[in-house]
Amino acid sequence: MATLRPSCEVVTGAARYPIYVEPGCLDSLGALLAERSQARRAFIVSDEVVAQAWGPRALESCRTHGLMAELLTIPVGEEAKSLDGAAKLYDALVEARAERRDVIVALGGGVVGDLAGFVAATYLRGVPFVQVPTSLLAMADAAIGGKTGVNHTRGKNLIGAFYQPLFVLEDPDTLATMPAREFREGWAEIIKHGLIRDADLTEQLAEDIQALQARDPAALTAILSASAAVKATIVSADERESDGRMWLNYGHTVGHAIEAAAGYGRYLHGEAVAVGMLAAATVGERMGLLNSTAVALHFDLVEAYGLPTEVDGLATDAVMEAMTLDKKAQAGTQRWVLLEGLGNPVVRKDVPADVVTEALAEVGID
Repeated sequence: MATLRPSCEVVTGAARYPIYVEPGCLDSLGALLAERSQARRAFIVSDEVVAQAWGPRALESCRTHGLMAELLTIPVGEEAKSLDGAAKLYDALVEARAERRDVIVALGGGVVGDLAGFVAATYLRGVPFVQVPTSLLAMADAAIGGKTGVNHTRGKNLIGAFYQPLFVLEDPDTLATMPAREFREGWAEIIKHGLIRDADLTEQLAEDIQALQARDPAALTAILSASAAVKATIVSADERESDGRMWLNYGHTVGHAIEAAAGYGRYLHGEAVAVGMLAAATVGERMGLLNSTAVALHFDLVEAYGLPTEVDGLATDAVMEAMTLDKKAQAGTQRWVLLEGLGNPVVRKDVPADVVTEALAEVGID
């Protein structure tokens, strides 16, 4: 493979790192590690399914470039993202006598990236790590920005750290093995990036539906590069979610509430966020911020990419109660990320309860 060129980069006060998006770039993992770190060993964290599909390629790439490489496998699913799961990885690293200059590679979806990143942030007070996302959702969202963490019995992602990777390596070829439903959910975050920031990305999504759904590598490379650039720009300006990074939570106020009220796992994260964006668009329309054409675009894109436009069997009271736990709330006041026109996100604290109820009804919650 020719020399990789970064698609974009994240620049924060603490770190500067590239994001690579190119078919086949998994084979460049070892070369990039040799170039960008002093590691002599790479500990590749992956779940059982991804490890079988892509682990051998990652190991071979590392070993070809002089690194000793070891695969640390975790169970599939959200249950692995826990303090117990982290402890098992700590045990493996201690047993292997991993040093501070060695590198942890997260090869997998969001669970793998969050857990491996958290372990990297805390083992020996911090060792280098790399994000190699293999799911569409992780490529669009979790792998970029430095959020790491594990779940607590009282809630998701309550324990964690901001810890930036050395680089992010996104190989669209790895999406070929994704189950259809899990592949579809990733479109929610990419659609979100277009709606909040990039009209060209939104247009590209509308025009290239067939090629993208068919997982065409060239089409995926273009859309993932554009999506990564949106998130990289926002994260670079606000690493710790104190201001503009909150825009990335568009659709998440209702989305997180749907996940909680339905019971985690009934709706995938991307499915819930898709419905949450439709509710947010409806709120925006009711408040005079968004016109009907923009709202229709929300519904059209969500439907075109096979995502749900409504949910079943959820009561308004249950969802409203779950929304009170939203992390954006401040002094008991709910804060909504809304669009004051496409590409112009705003944070509002003055959304009337009856407007919320009407918006929830539009997505099947009553």
